Amino acid sequence: MRSDRIKKGLERAPHRSLLRALGLTEEELRKPLVGVANAFNEIVPGHVHLRQIAEAVKAGIRMAGAVPVEFGVIGVCDGIAMNHEGMKYSLVSREIIADAIEIMARAHAFDALVLVSSCDKITPGMLMAALRLNLPALLISGGPMLTGTFRGRKVNLISLFEGIGQVKSGALTEEELAELEECACPTCGSCAGMFTANSMNCLSEALGLALPGNGTIPAVTAERLRLAKKTGFKVVELLRKRITPRKIATEAAFRNAIAVDMALGCSTNTVLHVPAIAREAGLDLPLTVFDEISRKTPVLASLIPAGPHSVPELHEAGGIPAVMAELKRAGLIDTGVLTGTGEPLEAILSQARIRDPEVIRPLEKAYREEGGIAILWGSLAPEGAVVKTSAVVPEMMRHEGPARVFESEEEAYKAILERQIRPGDVVVIRYEGPKGGPGMREMLSPTSALIGMGLGSSVALITDGRFSGGTQGACIGHVSPEAAEGGPIALVQDGDPIRIDIPDRRLDLMVSEEELERRRKKFRPKRKKVSGVLARYARLVSSGARGAVLEE
Repeated sequence: MRSDRIKKGLERAPHRSLLRALGLTEEELRKPLVGVANAFNEIVPGHVHLRQIAEAVKAGIRMAGAVPVEFGVIGVCDGIAMNHEGMKYSLVSREIIADAIEIMARAHAFDALVLVSSCDKITPGMLMAALRLNLPALLISGGPMLTGTFRGRKVNLISLFEGIGQVKSGALTEEELAELEECACPTCGSCAGMFTANSMNCLSEALGLALPGNGTIPAVTAERLRLAKKTGFKVVELLRKRITPRKIATEAAFRNAIAVDMALGCSTNTVLHVPAIAREAGLDLPLTVFDEISRKTPVLASLIPAGPHSVPELHEAGGIPAVMAELKRAGLIDTGVLTGTGEPLEAILSQARIRDPEVIRPLEKAYREEGGIAILWGSLAPEGAVVKTSAVVPEMMRHEGPARVFESEEEAYKAILERQIRPGDVVVIRYEGPKGGPGMREMLSPTSALIGMGLGSSVALITDGRFSGGTQGACIGHVSPEAAEGGPIALVQDGDPIRIDIPDRRLDLMVSEEELERRRKKFRPKRKKVSGVLARYARLVSSGARGAVLEE
Protein backbone atom coordinates (compact mmCIF):
# COMPACT_ATOMS: atom_id res chain seq x y z
CA MET A 1 0.00 0.00 0.00
CA ARG A 2 1.15 3.52 -0.76
CA SER A 3 0.14 4.57 2.73
CA ASP A 4 2.80 2.25 4.15
CA ARG A 5 5.19 5.09 3.31
CA ILE A 6 3.79 6.96 6.29
CA LYS A 7 2.81 4.00 8.49
CA LYS A 8 5.43 1.24 8.45
CA GLY A 9 8.92 0.90 9.86
CA LEU A 10 11.04 2.30 12.66
CA GLU A 11 11.56 5.58 10.81
CA ARG A 12 7.83 6.20 10.65
CA ALA A 13 7.28 6.36 14.42
CA PRO A 14 6.77 10.18 14.26
CA HIS A 15 4.32 9.78 11.38
CA ARG A 16 2.33 7.14 13.26
CA SER A 17 2.21 9.34 16.32
CA LEU A 18 0.61 12.10 14.28
CA LEU A 19 -1.89 9.64 12.81
CA ARG A 20 -2.71 8.41 16.32
CA ALA A 21 -3.36 12.04 17.23
CA LEU A 22 -6.25 11.85 14.77
CA GLY A 23 -7.74 9.10 16.88
CA LEU A 24 -6.67 6.24 14.59
CA THR A 25 -6.22 2.87 16.28
CA GLU A 26 -3.58 0.22 15.73
CA GLU A 27 -6.07 -1.77 13.67
CA GLU A 28 -6.87 1.23 11.48
CA LEU A 29 -3.18 1.87 10.85
CA ARG A 30 -2.98 -1.56 9.21
CA LYS A 31 -5.75 -0.69 6.71
CA PRO A 32 -5.69 1.35 3.48
CA LEU A 33 -6.15 5.11 3.77
CA VAL A 34 -8.75 6.49 1.36
CA GLY A 35 -8.76 10.25 0.82
CA VAL A 36 -12.23 11.79 0.60
CA ALA A 37 -11.97 15.12 -1.25
CA ASN A 38 -15.09 16.99 -0.14
CA ALA A 39 -16.08 20.20 -1.93
CA PHE A 40 -18.65 21.13 0.73
CA ASN A 41 -19.24 24.81 1.38
CA GLU A 42 -22.07 27.05 2.49
CA ILE A 43 -22.27 29.31 -0.59
CA VAL A 44 -22.98 26.82 -3.41
CA PRO A 45 -26.47 25.21 -3.42
CA GLY A 46 -25.05 22.17 -5.17
CA HIS A 47 -22.54 21.71 -2.36
CA VAL A 48 -24.35 22.75 0.80
CA HIS A 49 -25.45 19.14 1.46
CA LEU A 50 -22.14 17.45 0.66
CA ARG A 51 -21.30 16.83 4.33
CA GLN A 52 -24.08 14.24 4.34
CA ILE A 53 -22.86 12.76 1.05
CA ALA A 54 -19.30 12.56 2.39
CA GLU A 55 -20.47 10.85 5.58
CA ALA A 56 -22.23 8.22 3.47
CA VAL A 57 -19.07 7.77 1.38
CA LYS A 58 -17.01 7.28 4.55
CA ALA A 59 -19.52 4.72 5.83
CA GLY A 60 -19.08 2.77 2.60
CA ILE A 61 -15.28 2.91 2.88
CA ARG A 62 -15.43 1.58 6.43
CA MET A 63 -17.81 -1.21 5.41
CA ALA A 64 -15.25 -2.29 2.84
CA GLY A 65 -12.48 -2.46 5.44
CA ALA A 66 -10.54 0.77 4.79
CA VAL A 67 -10.09 4.06 6.63
CA PRO A 68 -11.56 7.28 5.19
CA VAL A 69 -9.66 10.55 5.59
CA GLU A 70 -11.63 13.62 4.57
CA PHE A 71 -10.19 16.93 3.37
CA GLY A 72 -11.69 20.07 1.86
CA VAL A 73 -11.70 21.45 -1.68
CA ILE A 74 -12.84 24.88 -2.92
CA GLY A 75 -15.84 25.39 -5.19
CA VAL A 76 -17.31 28.37 -7.09
CA CYS A 77 -21.04 28.78 -7.79
CA ASP A 78 -21.21 29.96 -11.39
CA GLY A 79 -24.69 31.38 -10.90
CA ILE A 80 -23.61 33.61 -8.01
CA ALA A 81 -20.33 34.51 -9.75
CA MET A 82 -22.14 35.40 -12.99
CA ASN A 83 -21.98 38.82 -14.67
CA HIS A 84 -19.34 40.42 -12.44
CA GLU A 85 -15.62 39.95 -11.76
CA GLY A 86 -16.34 36.73 -9.87
CA MET A 87 -16.81 34.84 -13.14
CA LYS A 88 -13.17 35.48 -14.00
CA TYR A 89 -12.29 33.03 -11.21
CA SER A 90 -14.59 30.15 -12.13
CA LEU A 91 -12.54 28.42 -14.83
CA VAL A 92 -9.34 29.32 -12.95
CA SER A 93 -10.64 27.26 -10.01
CA ARG A 94 -10.58 24.07 -12.10
CA GLU A 95 -6.78 24.05 -12.20
CA ILE A 96 -6.49 24.96 -8.52
CA ILE A 97 -8.81 22.12 -7.53
CA ALA A 98 -6.78 19.60 -9.52
CA ASP A 99 -3.54 20.90 -8.00
CA ALA A 100 -4.93 20.89 -4.45
CA ILE A 101 -6.06 17.26 -4.68
CA GLU A 102 -2.71 16.25 -6.15
CA ILE A 103 -0.93 17.98 -3.27
CA MET A 104 -3.08 16.35 -0.57
CA ALA A 105 -2.92 12.87 -2.09
CA ARG A 106 0.85 12.88 -2.66
CA ALA A 107 1.78 14.58 0.60
CA HIS A 108 -0.22 12.12 2.70
CA ALA A 109 0.31 8.95 0.64
CA PHE A 110 -3.37 8.04 0.20
CA ASP A 111 -4.05 4.63 -1.29
CA ALA A 112 -7.23 5.67 -3.12
CA LEU A 113 -9.59 8.62 -3.50
CA VAL A 114 -13.29 9.41 -3.52
CA LEU A 115 -14.09 12.78 -5.06
CA VAL A 116 -17.24 14.42 -3.65
CA SER A 117 -18.33 17.06 -6.13
CA SER A 118 -21.37 18.66 -7.71
CA CYS A 119 -21.01 21.91 -9.63
CA ASP A 120 -19.46 23.30 -12.77
CA LYS A 121 -15.64 23.41 -12.54
CA ILE A 122 -15.33 21.23 -9.46
CA THR A 123 -16.18 17.95 -11.21
CA PRO A 124 -13.73 18.41 -14.11
CA GLY A 125 -11.02 19.63 -11.74
CA MET A 126 -11.47 16.52 -9.61
CA LEU A 127 -11.42 14.21 -12.63
CA MET A 128 -8.25 15.89 -13.86
CA ALA A 129 -6.65 15.14 -10.49
CA ALA A 130 -7.84 11.52 -10.59
CA LEU A 131 -6.21 10.88 -13.95
CA ARG A 132 -3.07 12.81 -13.05
CA LEU A 133 -2.56 10.82 -9.84
CA ASN A 134 -3.83 7.52 -11.27
CA LEU A 135 -4.74 6.18 -7.84
CA PRO A 136 -7.91 4.07 -7.61
CA ALA A 137 -10.61 6.73 -7.58
CA LEU A 138 -14.33 7.34 -8.08
CA LEU A 139 -16.40 10.50 -8.20
CA ILE A 140 -19.76 10.98 -6.49
CA SER A 141 -21.74 14.16 -7.14
CA GLY A 142 -24.34 15.76 -4.91
CA GLY A 143 -26.97 15.25 -7.61
CA PRO A 144 -29.34 17.56 -9.50
CA MET A 145 -31.76 20.03 -7.95
CA LEU A 146 -35.48 19.57 -8.48
CA THR A 147 -37.31 22.04 -10.71
CA GLY A 148 -39.54 24.68 -9.16
CA THR A 149 -43.14 25.53 -10.04
CA PHE A 150 -44.30 29.03 -10.96
CA ARG A 151 -47.96 29.51 -11.78
CA GLY A 152 -48.36 25.99 -13.06
CA ARG A 153 -45.14 25.71 -15.09
CA LYS A 154 -41.73 24.24 -14.36
CA VAL A 155 -39.00 26.80 -13.67
CA ASN A 156 -35.31 26.81 -12.83
CA LEU A 157 -32.43 29.22 -12.37
CA ILE A 158 -32.32 30.16 -16.07
CA SER A 159 -35.96 31.27 -15.83
CA LEU A 160 -34.68 34.12 -13.64
CA PHE A 161 -31.86 35.17 -15.94
CA GLU A 162 -34.34 35.27 -18.82
CA GLY A 163 -36.89 36.96 -16.56
CA ILE A 164 -34.70 40.07 -16.34
CA GLY A 165 -35.04 40.55 -20.10
CA GLN A 166 -38.76 39.85 -19.86
CA VAL A 167 -39.15 42.63 -17.31
CA LYS A 168 -37.22 45.03 -19.57
CA SER A 169 -39.43 44.09 -22.53
CA GLY A 170 -42.63 44.35 -20.52
CA ALA A 171 -43.49 40.66 -20.70
CA LEU A 172 -43.10 40.25 -16.92
CA THR A 173 -43.59 42.61 -14.00
CA GLU A 174 -41.03 43.14 -11.27
CA GLU A 175 -43.53 41.70 -8.79
CA GLU A 176 -43.84 38.53 -10.88
CA LEU A 177 -40.05 38.27 -11.09
CA ALA A 178 -39.83 38.53 -7.31
CA GLU A 179 -42.38 35.71 -7.01
CA LEU A 180 -40.40 33.63 -9.51
CA GLU A 181 -37.23 34.28 -7.49
CA GLU A 182 -38.81 32.56 -4.49
CA CYS A 183 -39.54 29.27 -6.25
CA ALA A 184 -37.05 28.76 -9.12
CA CYS A 185 -34.43 26.93 -7.01
CA PRO A 186 -36.46 24.87 -4.50
CA THR A 187 -33.87 22.39 -3.21
CA CYS A 188 -30.16 21.82 -2.79
CA GLY A 189 -28.33 20.26 -5.74
CA SER A 190 -26.86 21.35 -9.06
CA CYS A 191 -29.38 23.36 -11.11
CA ALA A 192 -32.05 21.14 -12.63
CA GLY A 193 -31.30 21.38 -16.36
CA MET A 194 -28.56 19.91 -18.52
CA PHE A 195 -26.28 22.78 -17.57
CA THR A 196 -22.52 22.38 -17.06
CA ALA A 197 -22.64 20.75 -13.63
CA ASN A 198 -25.12 18.06 -14.59
CA SER A 199 -23.45 17.64 -17.98
CA MET A 200 -20.11 16.84 -16.37
CA ASN A 201 -21.66 14.58 -13.74
CA CYS A 202 -23.45 12.62 -16.45
CA LEU A 203 -20.26 12.40 -18.51
CA SER A 204 -18.23 11.20 -15.50
CA GLU A 205 -20.70 8.31 -15.33
CA ALA A 206 -20.47 7.68 -19.09
CA LEU A 207 -16.68 7.78 -18.81
CA GLY A 208 -16.77 5.10 -16.14
CA LEU A 209 -15.25 7.15 -13.30
CA ALA A 210 -18.55 7.36 -11.41
CA LEU A 211 -21.14 4.69 -10.67
CA PRO A 212 -24.43 4.42 -12.60
CA GLY A 213 -26.89 7.07 -11.44
CA ASN A 214 -24.23 9.62 -10.51
CA GLY A 215 -25.37 12.17 -13.06
CA THR A 216 -29.12 11.93 -12.60
CA ILE A 217 -30.26 10.73 -9.12
CA PRO A 218 -31.81 13.81 -7.45
CA ALA A 219 -29.88 15.47 -4.63
CA VAL A 220 -32.66 15.20 -2.08
CA THR A 221 -33.30 11.44 -2.31
CA ALA A 222 -32.19 8.53 -0.15
CA GLU A 223 -31.09 6.86 -3.38
CA ARG A 224 -28.33 9.49 -3.63
CA LEU A 225 -27.07 8.56 -0.14
CA ARG A 226 -27.12 4.87 -1.02
CA LEU A 227 -25.09 5.62 -4.15
CA ALA A 228 -22.56 7.51 -2.00
CA LYS A 229 -22.18 4.47 0.27
CA LYS A 230 -21.75 2.21 -2.76
CA THR A 231 -19.12 4.57 -4.14
CA GLY A 232 -17.09 4.41 -0.92
CA PHE A 233 -17.39 0.62 -0.83
CA LYS A 234 -16.56 0.18 -4.50
CA VAL A 235 -13.39 2.31 -4.47
CA VAL A 236 -11.85 -0.08 -1.93
CA GLU A 237 -12.70 -2.93 -4.25
CA LEU A 238 -10.98 -1.09 -7.12
CA LEU A 239 -7.94 -0.65 -4.86
CA ARG A 240 -7.77 -4.37 -4.16
CA LYS A 241 -8.17 -5.18 -7.85
CA ARG A 242 -5.57 -2.50 -8.75
CA ILE A 243 -7.97 -0.81 -11.16
CA THR A 244 -6.87 2.78 -11.64
CA PRO A 245 -8.54 5.66 -13.56
CA ARG A 246 -6.35 5.32 -16.64
CA LYS A 247 -7.45 1.70 -17.02
CA ILE A 248 -11.04 2.96 -17.11
CA ALA A 249 -10.80 6.30 -18.92
CA THR A 250 -9.26 5.05 -22.16
CA GLU A 251 -9.64 6.72 -25.54
CA ALA A 252 -12.62 4.45 -26.24
CA ALA A 253 -14.25 5.51 -22.96
CA PHE A 254 -13.77 9.18 -23.81
CA ARG A 255 -15.40 8.61 -27.19
CA ASN A 256 -18.30 6.94 -25.39
CA ALA A 257 -18.64 9.99 -23.16
CA ILE A 258 -18.57 12.38 -26.13
CA ALA A 259 -21.33 10.35 -27.82
CA VAL A 260 -23.46 10.75 -24.68
CA ASP A 261 -22.56 14.46 -24.65
CA MET A 262 -23.96 14.81 -28.18
CA ALA A 263 -27.04 12.66 -27.55
CA LEU A 264 -28.07 14.75 -24.53
CA GLY A 265 -27.23 18.20 -25.89
CA CYS A 266 -24.88 18.90 -23.00
CA SER A 267 -23.19 22.18 -22.15
CA THR A 268 -20.62 23.61 -24.56
CA ASN A 269 -18.28 23.75 -21.56
CA THR A 270 -17.78 20.01 -22.00
CA VAL A 271 -15.68 20.87 -25.04
CA LEU A 272 -13.29 22.65 -22.66
CA HIS A 273 -13.36 20.12 -19.85
CA VAL A 274 -13.29 16.74 -21.57
CA PRO A 275 -10.03 17.48 -23.51
CA ALA A 276 -8.48 18.86 -20.31
CA ILE A 277 -9.36 15.67 -18.43
CA ALA A 278 -8.09 13.48 -21.28
CA ARG A 279 -4.83 15.42 -21.36
CA GLU A 280 -4.11 14.29 -17.80
CA ALA A 281 -4.34 10.71 -19.06
CA GLY A 282 -1.91 11.44 -21.91
CA LEU A 283 -4.69 11.47 -24.51
CA ASP A 284 -5.29 14.10 -27.20
CA LEU A 285 -8.90 15.00 -28.01
CA PRO A 286 -8.88 17.80 -30.60
CA LEU A 287 -12.06 19.61 -31.62
CA THR A 288 -12.22 17.47 -34.76
CA VAL A 289 -13.07 14.43 -32.60
CA PHE A 290 -16.09 16.23 -31.13
CA ASP A 291 -17.33 17.22 -34.57
CA GLU A 292 -16.76 13.76 -36.00
CA ILE A 293 -18.81 12.13 -33.23
CA SER A 294 -21.46 14.87 -33.35
CA ARG A 295 -22.13 14.30 -37.05
CA LYS A 296 -23.12 10.67 -36.48
CA THR A 297 -24.81 10.88 -33.06
CA PRO A 298 -28.55 11.65 -32.86
CA VAL A 299 -30.06 13.82 -30.13
CA LEU A 300 -32.18 11.50 -27.98
CA ALA A 301 -33.28 13.89 -25.23
CA SER A 302 -34.68 17.42 -25.13
CA LEU A 303 -33.48 18.73 -21.79
CA ILE A 304 -33.64 22.12 -20.11
CA PRO A 305 -32.64 24.69 -21.45
CA ALA A 306 -33.13 23.36 -24.99
CA GLY A 307 -36.31 21.45 -24.13
CA PRO A 308 -38.88 20.74 -21.44
CA HIS A 309 -37.34 17.88 -19.47
CA SER A 310 -35.23 18.10 -16.31
CA VAL A 311 -32.33 15.91 -15.25
CA PRO A 312 -34.44 14.20 -12.54
CA GLU A 313 -36.89 13.29 -15.32
CA LEU A 314 -33.97 11.85 -17.29
CA HIS A 315 -33.24 9.66 -14.28
CA GLU A 316 -36.82 8.43 -14.10
CA ALA A 317 -36.66 7.61 -17.82
CA GLY A 318 -33.67 5.30 -17.39
CA GLY A 319 -30.72 7.63 -16.92
CA ILE A 320 -27.34 7.48 -18.62
CA PRO A 321 -27.33 3.65 -18.94
CA ALA A 322 -30.55 3.81 -21.00
CA VAL A 323 -29.09 6.53 -23.23
CA MET A 324 -25.90 4.51 -23.77
CA ALA A 325 -27.85 1.33 -24.45
CA GLU A 326 -29.78 3.12 -27.19
CA LEU A 327 -26.57 4.56 -28.66
CA LYS A 328 -25.15 1.04 -28.60
CA ARG A 329 -27.87 0.03 -31.08
CA ALA A 330 -26.36 2.56 -33.50
CA GLY A 331 -22.84 1.22 -32.98
CA LEU A 332 -21.75 4.39 -31.18
CA ILE A 333 -20.71 2.83 -27.85
CA ASP A 334 -17.77 0.53 -27.09
CA THR A 335 -19.23 -1.82 -24.50
CA GLY A 336 -15.92 -3.57 -23.78
CA VAL A 337 -14.46 -0.68 -21.77
CA LEU A 338 -13.92 -1.16 -18.05
CA THR A 339 -16.06 0.88 -15.61
CA GLY A 340 -15.88 1.98 -12.01
CA THR A 341 -18.07 -0.97 -11.06
CA GLY A 342 -15.06 -3.17 -11.82
CA GLU A 343 -16.97 -4.74 -14.72
CA PRO A 344 -17.16 -3.99 -18.45
CA LEU A 345 -19.75 -1.47 -19.62
CA GLU A 346 -21.72 -4.28 -21.25
CA ALA A 347 -22.71 -5.58 -17.79
CA ILE A 348 -24.35 -2.23 -17.00
CA LEU A 349 -26.05 -1.77 -20.36
CA SER A 350 -27.48 -5.29 -20.39
CA GLN A 351 -29.77 -4.23 -17.52
CA ALA A 352 -30.67 -0.79 -18.90
CA ARG A 353 -33.95 0.14 -20.55
CA ILE A 354 -35.86 3.25 -21.57
CA ARG A 355 -38.76 3.79 -19.17
CA ASP A 356 -40.15 6.93 -20.83
CA PRO A 357 -39.68 7.08 -24.62
CA GLU A 358 -40.55 10.75 -24.73
CA VAL A 359 -37.76 11.80 -22.35
CA ILE A 360 -35.25 9.36 -23.92
CA ARG A 361 -36.35 8.78 -27.48
CA PRO A 362 -35.43 5.66 -29.45
CA LEU A 363 -33.13 6.13 -32.43
CA GLU A 364 -36.04 5.96 -34.85
CA LYS A 365 -37.68 9.02 -33.25
CA ALA A 366 -34.60 11.07 -32.39
CA TYR A 367 -35.06 14.81 -31.90
CA ARG A 368 -32.22 15.54 -34.33
CA GLU A 369 -30.09 13.40 -36.61
CA GLU A 370 -26.85 15.10 -35.54
CA GLY A 371 -25.48 15.79 -32.06
CA GLY A 372 -26.23 18.68 -29.75
CA ILE A 373 -22.85 20.43 -30.15
CA ALA A 374 -21.13 21.53 -33.37
CA ILE A 375 -17.64 22.83 -34.03
CA LEU A 376 -17.40 25.72 -36.51
CA TRP A 377 -14.36 26.88 -38.45
CA GLY A 378 -13.80 29.76 -40.83
CA SER A 379 -12.16 33.13 -41.29
CA LEU A 380 -13.50 34.33 -37.94
CA ALA A 381 -12.46 31.16 -36.08
CA PRO A 382 -9.43 29.56 -37.76
CA GLU A 383 -8.84 27.26 -34.74
CA GLY A 384 -12.53 26.61 -34.14
CA ALA A 385 -15.59 27.75 -32.21
CA VAL A 386 -18.38 25.90 -30.41
CA VAL A 387 -22.17 26.12 -30.57
CA LYS A 388 -24.92 24.17 -28.79
CA THR A 389 -27.02 23.24 -31.82
CA SER A 390 -29.70 21.56 -29.74
CA ALA A 391 -30.61 25.00 -28.34
CA VAL A 392 -30.64 26.86 -31.69
CA VAL A 393 -33.99 27.49 -33.40
CA PRO A 394 -34.14 26.25 -37.03
CA GLU A 395 -34.29 29.76 -38.54
CA MET A 396 -30.94 30.65 -36.93
CA MET A 397 -29.01 27.61 -38.15
CA ARG A 398 -27.95 29.85 -41.03
CA HIS A 399 -27.70 33.57 -40.46
CA GLU A 400 -25.88 36.60 -41.84
CA GLY A 401 -25.97 40.01 -40.22
CA PRO A 402 -24.02 43.09 -39.22
CA ALA A 403 -21.61 42.94 -36.31
CA ARG A 404 -22.32 44.88 -33.12
CA VAL A 405 -18.96 44.87 -31.37
CA PHE A 406 -18.41 45.11 -27.61
CA GLU A 407 -15.14 44.98 -25.68
CA SER A 408 -16.64 43.29 -22.62
CA GLU A 409 -19.66 41.37 -21.36
CA GLU A 410 -20.83 44.37 -19.32
CA GLU A 411 -20.95 46.64 -22.39
CA ALA A 412 -22.97 44.12 -24.37
CA TYR A 413 -25.39 43.38 -21.54
CA LYS A 414 -26.10 47.09 -21.04
CA ALA A 415 -26.76 47.57 -24.75
CA ILE A 416 -29.15 44.60 -24.87
CA LEU A 417 -31.16 45.77 -21.87
CA GLU A 418 -31.31 49.30 -23.31
CA ARG A 419 -32.79 47.89 -26.54
CA GLN A 420 -29.85 48.93 -28.72
CA ILE A 421 -29.71 45.52 -30.43
CA ARG A 422 -31.95 45.01 -33.47
CA PRO A 423 -33.27 41.82 -35.09
CA GLY A 424 -30.68 40.46 -37.50
CA ASP A 425 -27.66 41.77 -35.57
CA VAL A 426 -24.65 39.63 -34.67
CA VAL A 427 -23.44 40.64 -31.21
CA VAL A 428 -19.67 40.21 -30.85
CA ILE A 429 -18.18 40.17 -27.34
CA ARG A 430 -14.39 40.00 -27.29
CA TYR A 431 -11.49 40.19 -24.84
CA GLU A 432 -13.30 37.62 -22.69
CA GLY A 433 -11.14 34.63 -23.67
CA PRO A 434 -8.83 32.63 -21.38
CA LYS A 435 -6.03 35.21 -21.60
CA GLY A 436 -8.02 38.31 -22.46
CA GLY A 437 -10.64 38.02 -19.72
CA PRO A 438 -8.67 36.63 -18.13
CA GLY A 439 -10.63 33.59 -17.06
CA MET A 440 -12.99 33.08 -20.03
CA ARG A 441 -16.20 34.29 -18.42
CA GLU A 442 -19.59 32.75 -19.17
CA MET A 443 -22.01 35.01 -21.06
CA LEU A 444 -25.25 33.76 -19.51
CA SER A 445 -26.58 37.22 -18.66
CA PRO A 446 -26.37 38.63 -22.23
CA THR A 447 -27.70 35.44 -23.84
CA SER A 448 -30.58 35.16 -21.36
CA ALA A 449 -31.41 38.83 -21.86
CA LEU A 450 -31.68 38.25 -25.62
CA ILE A 451 -34.06 35.35 -25.04
CA GLY A 452 -36.08 37.28 -22.45
CA MET A 453 -36.46 40.24 -24.80
CA GLY A 454 -37.70 38.06 -27.64
CA LEU A 455 -34.54 38.27 -29.79
CA GLY A 456 -33.50 34.61 -29.53
CA SER A 457 -34.79 33.77 -33.00
CA SER A 458 -33.29 36.79 -34.78
CA VAL A 459 -29.98 37.74 -33.09
CA ALA A 460 -26.74 35.75 -32.86
CA LEU A 461 -24.01 36.21 -30.26
CA ILE A 462 -20.33 35.40 -30.83
CA THR A 463 -17.56 35.54 -28.25
CA ASP A 464 -14.05 34.37 -27.44
CA GLY A 465 -15.47 33.75 -23.98
CA ARG A 466 -17.79 30.88 -23.18
CA PHE A 467 -21.37 30.13 -22.24
CA SER A 468 -23.22 28.63 -19.33
CA GLY A 469 -24.85 25.28 -19.94
CA GLY A 470 -28.05 27.26 -19.40
CA THR A 471 -27.53 29.32 -22.56
CA GLN A 472 -29.86 28.87 -25.50
CA GLY A 473 -29.99 30.52 -28.90
CA ALA A 474 -27.50 31.04 -31.73
CA CYS A 475 -24.62 31.60 -29.32
CA ILE A 476 -21.14 30.73 -30.55
CA GLY A 477 -18.29 30.67 -28.06
CA HIS A 478 -14.64 29.67 -27.62
CA VAL A 479 -13.76 31.59 -30.81
CA SER A 480 -10.07 30.85 -31.32
CA PRO A 481 -7.59 32.46 -31.54
CA GLU A 482 -9.02 34.93 -29.04
CA ALA A 483 -8.80 38.70 -29.36
CA ALA A 484 -5.98 39.01 -26.82
CA GLU A 485 -3.90 36.69 -29.02
CA GLY A 486 -4.60 38.75 -32.14
CA GLY A 487 -7.26 36.43 -33.55
CA PRO A 488 -9.57 37.68 -36.32
CA ILE A 489 -12.28 38.47 -33.74
CA ALA A 490 -10.04 41.35 -32.62
CA LEU A 491 -10.30 42.91 -36.10
CA VAL A 492 -14.09 42.96 -36.41
CA GLN A 493 -15.68 46.41 -36.70
CA ASP A 494 -19.27 47.55 -36.25
CA GLY A 495 -21.29 46.79 -39.36
CA ASP A 496 -19.00 44.08 -40.73
CA PRO A 497 -21.12 41.26 -42.18
CA ILE A 498 -20.71 37.94 -40.38
CA ARG A 499 -22.00 34.70 -41.88
CA ILE A 500 -22.99 31.74 -39.68
CA ASP A 501 -23.64 28.37 -41.32
CA ILE A 502 -24.03 25.73 -38.61
CA PRO A 503 -24.99 22.82 -40.93
CA ASP A 504 -21.82 23.43 -42.97
CA ARG A 505 -19.79 24.20 -39.81
CA ARG A 506 -18.73 27.67 -40.96
CA LEU A 507 -18.17 30.98 -39.16
CA ASP A 508 -16.88 33.69 -41.48
CA LEU A 509 -16.12 37.40 -41.35
CA MET A 510 -17.17 38.70 -44.77
CA VAL A 511 -14.38 41.24 -45.12
CA SER A 512 -11.64 41.12 -47.75
CA GLU A 513 -8.22 39.83 -46.78
CA GLU A 514 -6.73 43.12 -47.97
CA GLU A 515 -8.89 45.09 -45.55
CA LEU A 516 -8.09 42.68 -42.72
CA GLU A 517 -4.39 43.06 -43.41
CA ARG A 518 -4.72 46.86 -43.13
CA ARG A 519 -6.44 46.40 -39.77
CA ARG A 520 -3.78 43.95 -38.57
CA LYS A 521 -1.05 46.52 -39.14
CA LYS A 522 -2.84 48.98 -36.84
CA PHE A 523 -3.89 46.38 -34.27
CA ARG A 524 -2.62 46.57 -30.71
CA PRO A 525 -4.14 44.07 -28.25
CA LYS A 526 -5.86 45.50 -25.19
CA ARG A 527 -4.21 44.62 -21.91
CA LYS A 528 -6.10 44.49 -18.63
CA LYS A 529 -4.37 45.21 -15.37
CA VAL A 530 -4.64 42.07 -13.28
CA SER A 531 -2.67 40.65 -10.39
CA GLY A 532 -2.51 37.56 -8.23
CA VAL A 533 -3.91 34.31 -9.54
CA LEU A 534 -5.47 35.96 -12.62
CA ALA A 535 -2.09 37.32 -13.73
CA ARG A 536 -0.46 33.91 -13.37
CA TYR A 537 -3.37 32.27 -15.18
CA ALA A 538 -3.20 34.72 -18.10
CA ARG A 539 0.51 34.00 -18.55
CA LEU A 540 0.10 30.20 -18.61
CA VAL A 541 -3.32 29.39 -20.06
CA SER A 542 -3.71 27.90 -23.52
CA SER A 543 -6.36 28.56 -26.16
CA GLY A 544 -9.96 27.58 -25.58
CA ALA A 545 -9.54 25.31 -28.59
CA ARG A 546 -7.09 23.26 -26.49
CA GLY A 547 -9.23 23.12 -23.36
CA ALA A 548 -7.85 26.28 -21.70
CA VAL A 549 -5.29 24.19 -19.83
CA LEU A 550 -2.18 25.60 -18.18
CA GLU A 551 1.01 25.06 -20.12
CA GLU A 552 4.62 25.36 -19.10
